[in-house]
Amino acid sequence: MRKFALIAALALAATLSLSACNKSQDDQQAAQPTEQAAPKPTNPNDTKGWNAYLGDLVQKNLQGMTASQPFAYLVDAADTDEAKANNDRQLSNVKDTVARGVLPGNLMAFAGANSAKTADLLIAAFQDVKPGSFKDVIVVFIGDKADEQRVTDAIKPSGATFRFVAM
Repeated sequence: MRKFALIAALALAATLSLSACNKSQDDQQAAQPTEQAAPKPTNPNDTKGWNAYLGDLVQKNLQGMTASQPFAYLVDAADTDEAKANNDRQLSNVKDTVARGVLPGNLMAFAGANSAKTADLLIAAFQDVKPGSFKDVIVVFIGDKADEQRVTDAIKPSGATFRFVAM
């Protein structure tokens, strides 16, 4: 019986030490960046490429967010009837969200292959915002420098923390 207890104790010690070795290897692998940032697509109709590229930019700008996930809006760059309808529905959705208000700690990110269209959607959505109603909410606009100031002017009355990320 004593031999059995000794064997069990040695087996337990070996198991624990092996799992500690695996954990340190996992920690080393986690510390090394395994994924490279997605490149900026050249085709404005490459939805998959834009989703990956803009998703990376949103992930890099989550600091200060305390909510479980951000509200991310991708504005369609195409000029088709379907794209216009999608953008109209999205604008309606964002207007409703803005009208209801967003809890502090949340992050809203707006991006798209066409910066001007993205800026237009954001400006239209925030045109009737109640002053100060977005205190401690982060609004991220991913676009061109040329559109930054007009988006800043539209967001400012809301009291949101505004971040501009250049594409």
